[in-house]
Amino acid sequence: MKQLTKRILSLALPATILIASCGESKKSSQATAAATENPATATTEGSGSEQQQAGASKERVAADAKTILARKQVPILCYHQIRDWRSSDSQTAKDYITPVATFKSHMKMLADSGYHTVLPEQLYNYLVYGDALPSKPVMITFDDTDLDQFTIGNEELKKYKFKGVYFIMTVSIGRRGRFKYMDSEQIKQLSDEGNTIGSHTYDHKNVKKYQAEDWVQQIEKPTKRLEEITGKKMDYFAFPFGLWNKEAIPELKKRGFKAAYILSTKRDENDPLFTIRRIIASGYWSAKTLNNSMKNSF
Repeated sequence: MKQLTKRILSLALPATILIASCGESKKSSQATAAATENPATATTEGSGSEQQQAGASKERVAADAKTILARKQVPILCYHQIRDWRSSDSQTAKDYITPVATFKSHMKMLADSGYHTVLPEQLYNYLVYGDALPSKPVMITFDDTDLDQFTIGNEELKKYKFKGVYFIMTVSIGRRGRFKYMDSEQIKQLSDEGNTIGSHTYDHKNVKKYQAEDWVQQIEKPTKRLEEITGKKMDYFAFPFGLWNKEAIPELKKRGFKAAYILSTKRDENDPLFTIRRIIASGYWSAKTLNNSMKNSF
């Protein structure tokens, strides 16, 4: 009986091994087929070290300052108030006050001329990594939180599927006296609709005059408030009056900003990302004049 049992086992064992081998072979064939049909799945199922190596090989190298300066500049427009002129407005003030009809003609000209709006993150990736931009890019920015930027500016941009950048001065949020400003809900709405919200200090104090505590009052606290309103990190800053100095740049970097915007003065050779040029879209300019100024300035 024992001999019979041993004989049965000796015959069954190779069969068991053969069945197991076929099972493994079938699994291997299925895995190979799956990898062939869906390479992405096969990559995902690879070892962690392999995934890390693949990710590391795709890391992009940031351009140096010389390369950034050599890239073609994108036209960037800066608006402030959008309202009709009053008899009390000075000649100088009218540069910063764009009549409603004039602003509408500016936006129509941009649309009719085939311009496409870009936002700071797109511009940053273009300057730093050489990412492609849409044909005829333009950036439309607004400073100082004026309510008409929301009620007129944003509504006009929507007509052409444009997006804008709103640099907020937080001292004025919600104020409704002689001059009216956006409230927190309107700022959040702009952000939620895909526009960019940026920091523009607490009360527009000239950055060149900052003492140590000013960096907290003018930059850190306003930035935190804007992040609380929008639920998004503030990566971009606009210098009040467009005025900047070299001492300000490391202070902005320490506070997590990726780039900063000036006006039409010369960019810094070492930190061009923190001296990105804009031009004031003057209230005196017709659409044609604006178009010519964009071509000549950038």
